[in-house]
Amino acid sequence: MNFRQRREKLRSVLTGPSCIRPGSVYDAISIRIAEDLGFEVGMFGGSVASLAVLGDPDIALITLTELAEQMRRMSRAASLPVLVDADHGYGNGLNVRRTVQELEVAGAAGLTIEDTLLPQAFGEAKTQLISREEGVGKMKAALDGRSDSSLVIMGRTGAASITSLADAIERARAYEAVGVDALFFTGIKSRAELEAISSATRLPIVLGGAPEELNDPLYLAQLRVRIALQGHAPIAAATQAVHATLKALREGVSPKQLQGLASSELTSRVMRDAATKARSATFLGLEP
Repeated sequence: MNFRQRREKLRSVLTGPSCIRPGSVYDAISIRIAEDLGFEVGMFGGSVASLAVLGDPDIALITLTELAEQMRRMSRAASLPVLVDADHGYGNGLNVRRTVQELEVAGAAGLTIEDTLLPQAFGEAKTQLISREEGVGKMKAALDGRSDSSLVIMGRTGAASITSLADAIERARAYEAVGVDALFFTGIKSRAELEAISSATRLPIVLGGAPEELNDPLYLAQLRVRIALQGHAPIAAATQAVHATLKALREGVSPKQLQGLASSELTSRVMRDAATKARSATFLGLEP
């Protein structure tokens, strides 16, 4: 599946009738597993990007180059369409434009640009937002930066939990007006808030973390929520597994006694071993 086909698949999710749960991906192994399990879309979050690449918290330390390179590695490894959390676009509107260009050529199916003030301002503990006018400028820059019209660009705001629900709606309507493909909301706390947002907007909605009362795909689909994130449990599970394995080895457990390791069959499948052997036979004259 080429890049345009991946982007068209993401667009079909956004224009379809259902709400799907994406698989959280962050490297070549995780995206292949998500693809093999049948996920329609992968979500490459900013927090997992920072953890996978730097081992650092999600405080805007990762660079555009590092994010795009990790996306490029995943694009090579699998054909699963990936939605990338591009944070604030790594600077002002001009930086946003370049962010879109880099992620497009890296194979992203779509990306989000948010109106959070990043990095954190000096002496300010609370999360802040840029002005609505600057946010609009960033969305315009993002749209101007793409050369493949099938690349999905989403306007993202966390205003509902930072300023007010009314501000979130006004920002969403402004981003909608300049031509983004979908609206991404974080900080939604109730059905009433989501219903107000859905009534005031018209584009497909992507929902970040939400309370349990919003954990109903059929209800969400009725309100035009087409993608609902479910956190980033895979990297947390992987971290725990690596810790447990290294701890056991450090304490003297024999490698043959370790528990919870991937089978040779799973490892072979993730590595696409059969395809590699077939190519070795074709190109190197080796026995399959």
